[in-house]
Amino acid sequence: MLLATGGWPLFLAALAFWASAWALTAALASLEPKAPAARRMLSIAIPLVFGLTVLMLWELVIRGLAVPTVLLPPPSAIAATLAASAGILFDDFVQTFLKAVVAGYVLGCGAGFLTALLIDRSPFLKRGLLPIGNLVSALPIVGVAPIMVMWFGFDWPSKAAVVIVMVFFPMLVNTVAGLSASSAMERDLMRTYAASHTQTLMKLRLPAALPFVFNALKINATLALIGAIVAEFFGTPIVGMGFRISAEIGRMNTPMVWAEITVAAVVGSASYGLIALIERRATFWHPSIRRA
Repeated sequence: MLLATGGWPLFLAALAFWASAWALTAALASLEPKAPAARRMLSIAIPLVFGLTVLMLWELVIRGLAVPTVLLPPPSAIAATLAASAGILFDDFVQTFLKAVVAGYVLGCGAGFLTALLIDRSPFLKRGLLPIGNLVSALPIVGVAPIMVMWFGFDWPSKAAVVIVMVFFPMLVNTVAGLSASSAMERDLMRTYAASHTQTLMKLRLPAALPFVFNALKINATLALIGAIVAEFFGTPIVGMGFRISAEIGRMNTPMVWAEITVAAVVGSASYGLIALIERRATFWHPSIRRA
């Protein structure tokens, strides 16, 4: 097929590029700089080189094999669509992320955190609500989303409701587990100091729970975006990432679909990275952060 389509030069170029990029990445990975700034730059350079290698190989293979755009567009076509449809993509980003995801994420995570604090004071709620939480967290989003659309309408509040349902219980379960992370010896020490429940909570148990809380926040950062996009498949105004993906795939406009996927991936990765950065500042005392 390659010979018939005249793709051998591109195929050989892809092999040569892959070999060169592999050697460069291996050389960078073998470096062990002592300066902290150099280590940070190296930690950025290695995945950057690897990512650019994947994109270049993708482009060369698609061109060399003459793959139809409707099946898989090359990165250059996706980049052209990103540039040509920046206004549409921004409107979809505002509708899906800045409205539905942010509202649902803040409300769901906040409610899950506060509920965990209440459950921590009540063994009855801990034994009764947590199993229900595990059950609800296993509900399929394709079943929950149409119900939320019926209850809250077609605009972004129904998508925010889906996000709340998705992020509430991961935050609840992780926070409850985190509040139990402090050892019995540490709690006994607080009692010998005559510390109240509030003082023990603020000085010992909440700091010990922070790694669990941030773990839930990072998990929910991606769950929230996925939930909002999927929810838009079941009814939305003519704007939004999920709506655009559904509409454009029906028109076989796969470059636009991949452009939306790219925006979603970048936004999700940036959200995860921002939370991870805040975690490093807030839990600098944790052994995992000190080792890093």
